[in-house]
Amino acid sequence: MCRSAIPHALIQSGPPGPPVSPSESPRAARTAFLTVKDAAEYLGLSPHTLYVWRHRRQGPPSFRMGPRGRVMYRRKALDAWIREQEQADSRSNTALSPLSAAPQHRSGRTVGI
Repeated sequence: MCRSAIPHALIQSGPPGPPVSPSESPRAARTAFLTVKDAAEYLGLSPHTLYVWRHRRQGPPSFRMGPRGRVMYRRKALDAWIREQEQADSRSNTALSPLSAAPQHRSGRTVGI
């Protein structure tokens, strides 16, 4: 039977299971720990950006694992870091938005020169 004769619904491209978003590699979806490459892909960044952030002690928390000291990220820590970034951004957090702040009034006195 030729492949084109098989109904599309019967063709499975991979193992059954929950759908994986296109931005996640199957390996990254199965583990709680991510390499720099997988963490960068998960965050939509380049691995170089994560290395620079780590050097500057910025960005998501990471640690060294194993005898070779491979840099790793916990998926839960990445998710928490993303939430922190959202809360720190005034566009996502209306409490920080300057547009929602009460107007400030100047006092009537002027400072002389």
